[in-house]
Amino acid sequence: MNILDQIAASGFRTVDLVIVLIYLALLIFLGLFLGRTKKGEQKSASDYFLAGNTLTWWAVGASLIAANISAEQFIGMSGTSYADGIATAAYELMAAVTLVVIGKFLLPIMLKRNIFTIPQFLRERYNDGVGLAFSILWLFLYVFVNLTSVAWLGALAIEQILGLQGAVLMVGSTAISMRMVIVVALFLIAGIYSIYGGLASVAWTDVLQVTFLVGGGLITAWFALKAVGGDAGVLAGLNNIYTDLTTGEHLHDSHLHLVIQQSHNPSGFANVPGIAAVVGGVWLTNLGYWGFNQYIIQKGLAAKSIAEAQKGLVFAGFLKILIPFIVCLPGICAYYISLHPEAFTQLQGSINVSDDAYPWLVRNFTPVGVKGLTFAALSAAIISSLASMLNSTSTLFTMDIYKKYIHPGATDKKLVNVGRITSLCALAIALVAVKPLLGSLDQAFQYIQEYSGFIYPGIIVVFGLGLLWKRSSARAAVWSAIIVIPLGVLFKIFLGNVPFQLRAGYIFIILFCFHVIMSLIDTKVVPAEQLTVKDKKTMIKWARILGGTGLFFILAATVVTAWGALLPETATPDNNFIAYLNDIGFEAFFFFGTLVGAQAVWLYSNTFDKEKDPKALPIDLSLFHTSKGYNWGALAICVIVAALYVILW
Repeated sequence: MNILDQIAASGFRTVDLVIVLIYLALLIFLGLFLGRTKKGEQKSASDYFLAGNTLTWWAVGASLIAANISAEQFIGMSGTSYADGIATAAYELMAAVTLVVIGKFLLPIMLKRNIFTIPQFLRERYNDGVGLAFSILWLFLYVFVNLTSVAWLGALAIEQILGLQGAVLMVGSTAISMRMVIVVALFLIAGIYSIYGGLASVAWTDVLQVTFLVGGGLITAWFALKAVGGDAGVLAGLNNIYTDLTTGEHLHDSHLHLVIQQSHNPSGFANVPGIAAVVGGVWLTNLGYWGFNQYIIQKGLAAKSIAEAQKGLVFAGFLKILIPFIVCLPGICAYYISLHPEAFTQLQGSINVSDDAYPWLVRNFTPVGVKGLTFAALSAAIISSLASMLNSTSTLFTMDIYKKYIHPGATDKKLVNVGRITSLCALAIALVAVKPLLGSLDQAFQYIQEYSGFIYPGIIVVFGLGLLWKRSSARAAVWSAIIVIPLGVLFKIFLGNVPFQLRAGYIFIILFCFHVIMSLIDTKVVPAEQLTVKDKKTMIKWARILGGTGLFFILAATVVTAWGALLPETATPDNNFIAYLNDIGFEAFFFFGTLVGAQAVWLYSNTFDKEKDPKALPIDLSLFHTSKGYNWGALAICVIVAALYVILW
């Protein structure tokens, strides 16, 4: 059977292919059109790497989500939902809350200082060594983790949807797997307009991408539920899933609970450890990813103003709340269908590993025409993420390494050209590395989350304290960056049976204490500026509130953990409240209490310490003032997330 016959056998028809081709053509045209310059004008470095700081709030929000949502979510998160349930939605729901925190406390400081890149901030705040170390770290992560994982997972999904598993393309006497052909095609499409137009092309085309992504994703979820509901429709599908997965032999099934109990699903708890998915290491992942990840935060740094950037983050927060309905529900529908194979006959393909769930569902349950829209949505997710990563990779190398260390006097034209060459090199390296690195994964989403967790505790400590604490020193930053990965490896070796979110939380506690002690004993200090009486009162008030809250959480976690160890064998999560709290991972509050209490440490220090690090940022509480619109939007996001947890606890 040739390739065209295999595609036809998968249910794809000419109209589906036409829809996809039209979408891709439109995407490339818009990318090239929007990235152009007027005749005779030369792109400046600001134009190419930060879109000339022209992005509006809706472009910022759409571009954030388009850069974030990729095959990792469509394939990886659907796969984890198929295996473990809707609890994996915690990453998305808590990300919405995290965006509110970043918009209020972190992004304004970076915009005020006209930051191009995150390592640039580290150079200005600490020293060149810290900045260079993180530049190299992020470059390795983008090329060997981000670009490769997004392209590989995307190619896997496309291969499954089109029924091309095992297919090869013959070039002369050489057989090339279709998955690698698809990887090359994805890299080419993303590269064409992102390399030519820079961030302007990436960000403005992301508005189109996110429309297809959200729209196509919701359509897929609709047809998945319709398949489960049969002739009775979508609402019946929801009812069937809820009834079947919460009663009878599935009474303790975790698939419709946002908080997994360890006794009900040990393997699911290892991936999404109960309450820790709300108050545990997920905060490290989200703060590090949304606040200090170049290819994400670069969209906010390119906004027209601080107010515009903040509105964009709130808009992205609302879009984030939609994502579980787009990517988690299909995975749960696939799980339900797997429980009732007798009701679904003549299905094509199979779910061999969890990450097959989404493409298998698309292949079997979306009708002609809708398959094309779904395919376009998946393509939008993959291509937009690749384009953002390419642009940020070129920004990091060009601005933080080439301009700083190789050619400080480079013209804007030279910088733009170097940025384009860097993107091409990144594509070539990722293409060579993709198969050896990602050849055999079951749940790629959890794999990526766990190994990203090796570095995020260090990133949060170094960046967060650098932004907010005047005593944070360069020596402490260097050593925090040096020991974070060895700590992650040691915890993985000796506490491998502890869920990775909890391990990341313990590593944060160690690193935070280490960084604070190292900074306080550092003798390289200068006199600190005097604060106004009003600012002192404000900081003392919040230090007391946050310090008391953090201490309460730590004491509560101590009591619950100690009491749980003394319970009799007859005590179970079903008949004892303390046993239940331990069963949902209440120990995560050790971390959350430390995270909250840490704010009190730097607030008290900023208020009373008469010395500061020579490169400390000036304390300006006015940067944290936000508009009523932002505050109401932030409150709405928090209320919606809380309501979802109450309903699906």
